[in-house]
Amino acid sequence: MPDLSKTGSGRAPWLACISLIVLGLLAFWPTVGFEFVNWDDPAYVWHNDLIKNWSPATLYGVMTETVTRNYAPLTIGTLLIDHTLWGMNAGGYHATNLLLHLTNGLLVFFLTRQLTGNRFVGWLTAALFLVHPVQIETVAWISSRKGLLSAAFMLGALIVRLRPETDAKNDLWYIVLLSAALMSKALAVVIPSIVLLYDISVLRHRFSDALVRQVIPGLISLLLLLKTMASQHTVMGGLRGHMDLNLLEIIAVDAVILWRYIGMLIFPVDLCVLYDPPTSGIADLAIACGIGWTAVAITVWILRDRLPLLAWSTGTFLLLLLPVLNFFRITTLMNDRYLYLPCIVFFALVATGSQQLLDRLTDGEPFPIPALGRITKWSAGLAMVTAALVATTQHLPVWQNSFTLWNHAMQHVPQLPAVRMQFALTHYDSGQKAEAVRILHRALQECHPDEADLNRMQKAADKWAEEIQTIVGSASPQHRVSDRRNGSRG
Repeated sequence: MPDLSKTGSGRAPWLACISLIVLGLLAFWPTVGFEFVNWDDPAYVWHNDLIKNWSPATLYGVMTETVTRNYAPLTIGTLLIDHTLWGMNAGGYHATNLLLHLTNGLLVFFLTRQLTGNRFVGWLTAALFLVHPVQIETVAWISSRKGLLSAAFMLGALIVRLRPETDAKNDLWYIVLLSAALMSKALAVVIPSIVLLYDISVLRHRFSDALVRQVIPGLISLLLLLKTMASQHTVMGGLRGHMDLNLLEIIAVDAVILWRYIGMLIFPVDLCVLYDPPTSGIADLAIACGIGWTAVAITVWILRDRLPLLAWSTGTFLLLLLPVLNFFRITTLMNDRYLYLPCIVFFALVATGSQQLLDRLTDGEPFPIPALGRITKWSAGLAMVTAALVATTQHLPVWQNSFTLWNHAMQHVPQLPAVRMQFALTHYDSGQKAEAVRILHRALQECHPDEADLNRMQKAADKWAEEIQTIVGSASPQHRVSDRRNGSRG
């Protein structure tokens, strides 16, 4: 394996690495005490026979079967290890998620320091990545393991490949790590495009030469993509109101959502497990957002020769989000977890801009002593990290268990049938069957569910009501005897 401690200039600053680990633990250590939630955790853990034993048949299933419409054998493999170690103790699964997130934070530090040659930019980017509230869903949700694991391999692949000079050994490790990322989550299919863009825009390689080097990685990505796409035709759960939009309408909605993502990274408020972005009546807003993105594209194009990393970063941000922009239809338009890797680009731009601005402000009076300028720069960076850490601490308890998760969602998007269904299911699982039925009946009247959700909710309500009647019926003779005894005493 390549020595990551020597990426970039000089040896790794171990004090910076230790501080990043401490920050990550401060932000997300409480998740080790969290429970499972009834949002994909039943499919990935509770009812997943693929993680229950190590028999040859099970291992074959891990390598060949899809789970919740995703082909991710390495992800399922980690859950198999967790189940072997922890059984149904959710804390162990959360600890693995946290360990992966800490690893990813260090990899972000190595990658950004390697690309920019700047330790401050690398540290601030990684620190914001580790503690920002938008990361809560990915880290605190056990079923988001695939995003964490895939990110680790994707970052490793980029570290060994995004260098001014690479040799056959680097290319081999790049292919190995890319393959592992693909077998963790299909999102990694964008990596060859990101590397191709780097070779062209930053290293100034000819397109034909750069493309040839991505043939094998591209073919591997295509094979894994085809495996996953076969499972994506089944649409259950989630949200489907956008499924009938045409391409132009999807582009308009995406233009709005992309700016909303930027806003979430700057002001991470009102985060939620599900969102309900408008898909109609947004023509004016979509035009304004489109003009904004056009201005960004023109600016980046003008600066492409002077600031090649800016052009590459902008393209990378969009490429990382491309699989979830619903050009290939999925059942949610936006989620916090979609920003897990794209946020790195944004934080790196923020760190770079902050460094340059503070360097100019502290170059000379009233900072004639260089040390004072450095202190000011690091203090400003620490202030940003602290603000993000405080926001994460405040929002993190939402993911503590199913009740906290869906109570929070009911406060923010009660109009979504999926939220009402999960809220009812949470009550049902806790034994509050009558309340679960009432929640579904109210949802059928208030949420205007589509045909699929209508049938699903009605079927659940009827089934649960029948269970209640069965329980009441079986208990009624005893109640009648009790009533007669009470009457005789009267």
